[in-house]
Order: sequence, then structure tokens, then C-alpha cells
Amino acid sequence: MVLVGNYQSERQAFYSQFDQYWHDLYGEEYSLLDVKYESNETINKIRQATKRVGSIYQKTLQLLTNLDDDTLIQLGFPKATLEFVRLPSHSLITLLGRMDFVVQDGKIKLLEFNSDTPTFIKETFFINGKVCEYFQCEDPNQDLEELLGKSLNKGIREAWTKDRTPTIVFTSHPDHEEDYFTTLYLQKLSKVPSQYVPLSDLQIIEEDLINGGQMVLESGVYTPEGERIDILYRPTYPVEHLVEDVAKGSQYKIGETLLRFVKDNKLILLNPPSAFLLQSKAVQAIIWGLYEEEHPYFTEEEQEWIGEHFLATYLEPDSFVQSNQKHVGKPAFGREGDTVVIYNGDGRKIAEDRQKTYRDSLQVFQEYISLPTHTIQTEKGKQLAHIMYGCFYVHHLPMAIGIRAGGQITDNHSYHLPIGIYELKGEN
Repeated sequence: MVLVGNYQSERQAFYSQFDQYWHDLYGEEYSLLDVKYESNETINKIRQATKRVGSIYQKTLQLLTNLDDDTLIQLGFPKATLEFVRLPSHSLITLLGRMDFVVQDGKIKLLEFNSDTPTFIKETFFINGKVCEYFQCEDPNQDLEELLGKSLNKGIREAWTKDRTPTIVFTSHPDHEEDYFTTLYLQKLSKVPSQYVPLSDLQIIEEDLINGGQMVLESGVYTPEGERIDILYRPTYPVEHLVEDVAKGSQYKIGETLLRFVKDNKLILLNPPSAFLLQSKAVQAIIWGLYEEEHPYFTEEEQEWIGEHFLATYLEPDSFVQSNQKHVGKPAFGREGDTVVIYNGDGRKIAEDRQKTYRDSLQVFQEYISLPTHTIQTEKGKQLAHIMYGCFYVHHLPMAIGIRAGGQITDNHSYHLPIGIYELKGEN
């Protein structure tokens, strides 16, 4: 293991080997030069839970696409997205998603499913293996980077059904290091002919330009060089933010226009519409409600999976308050712990995240479960941190696993803690 006195210099020397990686974020330490050992059995159980939860979401999707507008709005979906979320999604609920779990005492419980724009990708698929090499332990994510690339390639090609070669663009905000480098990483792995274009450089032609009965320029999204984009992959840019985008100096709604292009088959947006539909944590409340009712929509085996891996989740806190049960309030479309609040059984706040970006959005209320703790090595010395496990769900397959370490509310100031297998030492 790394000697405490040498940790800072050794960590910096280790991570400086890797181009286009953000081992420090917001001016603070992010990726640790440390490893949490797990057994093969635990790793396999996390992946099994991921596959089970994925199948539950796949089945729930069929219900959601048939909901009326008022119900979807009550579930927190912006009005501008209602037609978009009902669009068919070529057999995939998501091309690339991540499930976050609490793993302790032999139980694996889902906290949330980031089905639309998950981060933490390069950390788990690439960096984790490099750290395991450093500590001479087995990487639980071995060979999965190659499988991720093949799955992305397959998913992108499956989304395109026309005879001609599509123009494929990957996009993000280039001024955010993590988002930018994550997008470039996925673009490289996918091995599809494509280009990177910053979100701010995308050109939008809102209506067809016709002169003398002849099409001069078709409406759509274009590169700065004037190529009409067929497939736009925005792996880190959420739809709920996209629909609020307006052009600089005007009230022109760029995001709504993009979604209209998807509806009119002028653009394929990845992840697919189903990924955004399942992104809402209100979906967990629907699943839990059907479970409590013992509704026949789910088979007996699926009911067992829900009971084993899901937490009680509602759209109101009443059930928890009536039973004096500690619970958590979360925004339906929140991310990185933003606006999360922990409540006592009587409804009093006992902890909350410092960021309040989603304070005006729909809240869901979930059974409280304490995150397990683990001692981590940081540049500030050894610390006791709460840990949360993330497992990626790619093209219907459970893949790489990683750990975020920090407070009881896992936010964007949490550490990336690499994970390894070292059966000979029997460490946990």
C-alpha cells in the first residue's frame, strides 16, 4: 500500500500518466490512489441485481408509454417532452445507463437508475483497471472497456435503419472537463465514423427552406461545416436541461426544436427517448406501488426481485410520517445528490445537500437506508467515508462497477474509490 507521507506525490505521479482524465475536480482530490477489495461473490451479486432491476424497468416502460399527458406531467415530465417520451426506442430502454446501489449485510438495494446521462464512465471502465495494476490485484471490470465499445457501436448502428451512411456527432459543453473528456472517451470507444461538435456550435435550421418549389435546405441540426446531423449523442447533457435551452439574445427554444426533429424522424437522439422516460425517480414510486398492491402486472418472480432490490418510494411523505420512519426527499430528475434532503420520522430535516438546483421540481420520497462506511486514504489522511456502488447497464448487460465515497448524501464532491478483487487476502 502507499505510505501516508508519500501519498500525495505518488498519487499525482500515477494519475499524470493519463491524458484527458480529471483525477482532481473543482480544485479538489477526486480519484483516490486506493482500492476497496471485494469478493467475486459480491461483484456477481451486484451484476445479478443490475440485470434484474433492468428487466423490471424494461417491463415498466410498456406502462409508462401509455400514460396520458396529465399523469406524465404529475410525474414531473416537462410538457415539451410528452410527445418525445412516447416515441418508440428500437428495443433498448437505454444504450448506456448506471444503477446506484447500497450494498451491505448481504443486501443490494437500488437508490436510483441514471438511465439517460450517467457519468463515472471512464473511472470504472478504464482507470479502475490501471489502479488495480498498481496494487497488483484483480480488476472486476477486466475486458469490459472493449465490450463497452462494441456495445456502443452496436447500439448506434441499430438506431440507424436507412441505406445511406449517417452523419454522427458527439456533443457536450466543452468547458466542463469531466463532460468533455467523457464524451471524447465514448466517441473513441464507439469506433463509428463521427465527429465532436460543442453544443454551442450546433447549427439549427428550424424550417425547410424552399425556393421555386425546390428544397434548398432541409430543416434539422447541422455541423458548423454545413453537414446535416443524423445521430446526435449527448451522453452528459440531460433532456430536462435541453428543453429549457433558448438561443442567445432571443426566446427561440432550441431544445424544444431538437425534440421536434426527433419526433419528425429528422434526428436520432441518444440515449433514446425511453432512457429519459425512465430517468425520473417517480418511476420507482410506480414500481413500488404495483409491488405493494401485488398487482399481477409483475410475475411472482418479478415481485420477489422488487422486494429484494427496491426501496419503498412514494410521491408523498405521508406513509413515512405516519409510521415515524426516517426517509429521504429527492427531486425526480435530480443528479449528484443535488437538492436531496434526509428527514426524521416526524418530517423534520436532519441533513441536506448544499446545492438546491431542483428545489422547484417534483420530489419523491424514499425509504432511508444508511450507506455503509469504509476507511479511505486521501491527501488529507485516512478518513471514514460512506460508500455507494454504481453498476453500468449497457445494451441490456450489467457491466463495470465502481464506488463513490463521501458523505451520507453522495454528491459531486465525493471521491472516486477504485475497486479490486484480492481473494488471497480475503479483505472486504
